[in-house]
Amino acid sequence: MSIHPQIIEKDGRKEFVVLPYDEFLRLQEELEDYHDLRLLREEKASAGAEPTRLLDEVLKELGE
Repeated sequence: MSIHPQIIEKDGRKEFVVLPYDEFLRLQEELEDYHDLRLLREEKASAGAEPTRLLDEVLKELGE
């Protein structure tokens, strides 16, 4: 993904960045996807020691 930032300086220092709105939306979506991936990895790591069960077994126990 390429972005086209406009950097605004204040007192000779970089202070703000302005992005085209469509680039902002793409960046926001990428960050949300990354956040979701981190949550998934954390959940998988914490559930790593739990035993797994087949869907058919669970359905059988539920009487379906």
